[in-house]
Amino acid sequence: MDSKSDLRKKAKCIRKSLPIAEKSEVAVTKIRENSFYKSAKNVLIYYPLRFELNLLSLLDDNKNFYLPRICGENLQICPFKKGDKLITSSFNVCEPCSNPIEASNLDLIVVPALMADKLGFRLGYGGGFYDRFLVENPAIKTILPIAKELIVEELPHEEFDIKIDEIIPV
Repeated sequence: MDSKSDLRKKAKCIRKSLPIAEKSEVAVTKIRENSFYKSAKNVLIYYPLRFELNLLSLLDDNKNFYLPRICGENLQICPFKKGDKLITSSFNVCEPCSNPIEASNLDLIVVPALMADKLGFRLGYGGGFYDRFLVENPAIKTILPIAKELIVEELPHEEFDIKIDEIIPV
């Protein structure tokens, strides 16, 4: 089995070849049809990196949305709506300027990933931010929209890697 580092490189290469705009539209449609999303009022999404699925059109839905902000080793959960100011973090990620809320207010987390496997594990960017956050908030439902081309049979995982409740292939 390839190392996580090798898989990250492979995933980034695959992503560059995908029609991300089209896949983003399909992802948004599938998320809107998802039962976890339909019942959620407070949803954590992510601000897309280059070649990452762009789910920002979900902001048009009648829900409260939040974006993560990195603070030390942890994720903070900050309210976000269209037009709110963003700053670029040291990780080159757009983050909100709003004051964080308690994570327990969330109903759903839309988790980003470079790859996922059929068992529900994900390959992130290597910082462990989402895994630490999910360990602390096990009651919050999680979904992962991801290009079919980035779903593999099985990924290497450690005991601290957290399974996602539902993978949404696009």
